[in-house]
Amino acid sequence: MPKKGGRHVEMGKEMQAQCKRAKVDAACSPSVLNFESPDNLFSSLISPIKQEVFFKEYWEQKPLLLQRNDPLLAAYYQSLFQLSDLKELCSQGLYYGRDINICRCVNGKKKVLNKEGKVNYMQLKKDFDQKKATIQFHQPQRFKEELWKIQEKLECYFGSLVGSNVYITPQGSQGLPPHYDDVEVFILQLEGEKHWRLYKPTVHLAREYNVESEDRIGSPTHEFILKPGDLLYFPRGTIHQADTPLGISYSTHVTISTYQNNSWGDFLLDAIPGLVFDTAKEDVALRTSIPRQLLMQVDIADSTKKLSSLLRRLADRLENTRELRSSDMKKDFIMNRLPPCLGCDSDPLTPGGKLPKIDSQIRLQFRDHAIMTVEPDQENSVSIMKAPSLQMLGGECRGESHMMGTEDDTASEEGTAQVCSRLHTQMLRCHQIWSSSTIYVKELNLISDEEKENLALSLWTECLIEVI
Repeated sequence: MPKKGGRHVEMGKEMQAQCKRAKVDAACSPSVLNFESPDNLFSSLISPIKQEVFFKEYWEQKPLLLQRNDPLLAAYYQSLFQLSDLKELCSQGLYYGRDINICRCVNGKKKVLNKEGKVNYMQLKKDFDQKKATIQFHQPQRFKEELWKIQEKLECYFGSLVGSNVYITPQGSQGLPPHYDDVEVFILQLEGEKHWRLYKPTVHLAREYNVESEDRIGSPTHEFILKPGDLLYFPRGTIHQADTPLGISYSTHVTISTYQNNSWGDFLLDAIPGLVFDTAKEDVALRTSIPRQLLMQVDIADSTKKLSSLLRRLADRLENTRELRSSDMKKDFIMNRLPPCLGCDSDPLTPGGKLPKIDSQIRLQFRDHAIMTVEPDQENSVSIMKAPSLQMLGGECRGESHMMGTEDDTASEEGTAQVCSRLHTQMLRCHQIWSSSTIYVKELNLISDEEKENLALSLWTECLIEVI
């Protein structure tokens, strides 16, 4: 899964036209997935397996193979991305490394065959046909609206960034050596057939990508052929390799991956600094000095007893607290997730409809794209934060930098404040709006009707709420 992050940037006319073409393409094959809600989307994606069964028996535990033999599903999967799409996409200005990799597994090792600069379609097709190279297309949701819709709903469902890659492999060839990944993976077979072999993990729920040698992994635990419309899931750490059988002209599949750096360990690394900072304000034990020359020592055995005691004090405080402040994980997710897919020809997202009045009934707009946080050191101060991507929706198709990374991955605090809308309101219990499907403005916990109307108007102006 490519590096997360990257600022959203303005898109040119070529990308706008490209998005509109993608929308037309998707309309050619009716969706067989249920986009009414994130929950419904995931249920339809793993059908006929029920969600409860999936999370109890498969998630982070073992692979799931769904071989469906459903012509409607096969046609829909094929519409998501095809080999024939590459010629048109290459004309839009794709680059080796950033957008496309070409590679082949040779003697158990990955051989990268990338050229320099822009991708030339004729050269790409030549390498595909003559060198039997696999084409890896990074983050196709940037160009395919239906994939965008799927991934956006899955990001809402998991609360984690969701990436994708398309792999197109000619017959009798294999693109990647046996390896495992640091993400939960869903494979959708789009065209042709692919021969898969899965192996027992050497590192359960791995935190990083790694190649494994054939002589270490033993015999496959699973071996099968994926056909159009089939779905495969396997947990991070599952060793796998896949090839296109002889007699099959080529195979196209898309990997949809999530939960990168999203473990309890990652959450603790993210949240503990804030817990320590807050606890130290009230607990003098954490403010006492460390022993002289501790930082100069390699062996700190004499200090471990003290550290253990302090950790127990933190654990005691944690049991009695209702909130943990996330410093980076929440920010990374809200700043880099996909915006709602409103269609590439929609009007800019600006306040519309009726103005909220004291008797108006309101609700959150794009509920799954708003996050409520309590600001530190500001009693009774609440912030509703919406993804910067929401501010950038409109006549241009968005999401071009989603999961791609750039040379400037870290925005300044000033830049973050500019693109991330924060509305601070005193004496407001924002969970009223957050926890209710709808609420009347007059029911807001503010003193005067004027304050209630002003708050509602502020939220409406920021496109965070709508009047029913």
